[in-house]
Amino acid sequence: MIITYDGVEAVKITHGDTTIAINPPSKKSKFSTTSFGSDFVLITTKHPDLNGSETATRKDQEPLVIDGPGEYETKDYFVRGFGSLSNYGGEERINTIYSFRVDNIDIAFLGALSDKKLSVKVKEEIAEADILFVPIGGDGVLSASEAYELATKRGPKIIIPIHYGNVGEKDALKKFLKIANQEKVKKLDKLTIKKKEVDLKSGEIIVLK
Repeated sequence: MIITYDGVEAVKITHGDTTIAINPPSKKSKFSTTSFGSDFVLITTKHPDLNGSETATRKDQEPLVIDGPGEYETKDYFVRGFGSLSNYGGEERINTIYSFRVDNIDIAFLGALSDKKLSVKVKEEIAEADILFVPIGGDGVLSASEAYELATKRGPKIIIPIHYGNVGEKDALKKFLKIANQEKVKKLDKLTIKKKEVDLKSGEIIVLK
């Protein structure tokens, strides 16, 4: 499995011949992203910075777009979406937390989450995650301290911060790493990882640039 990050909350996950796009910016967003084809797109929040399914569409194939709570199945992948809240963009919006499995690795993606008071069901679901994507930028999503507290309580093997740098609070990543006492973490261009490698980790923060 290969994971790349393209700013704001745009994440691409590839495994074999399957490509998953998560929260790519739309053409109406002030943030740009690299266009690419995908098999399915996960949208957590209906905001131009996060719902650009058209930028992850092949010319010859429309991807399945998942953009809300529920249970979905496509190809060999099963996706669960859970409703939560976001204040990104200055107004309250529905935010969908997703959990799914790729190459036997359980993934949870919190999206533009602003409310750290999650339901018991959601807590149980993301507690099973091997990899947890968590927003850290404040300004409508979790702050660095809130994100770290929530992430570490869930006990994932790998924590990947998103929603920082070109959006949200200044120096959010620096604050997050300082709280975690991992200020010397190196940024990776991409994460290439297998299940057996994930199983050797415990609460490791991996930063993608």
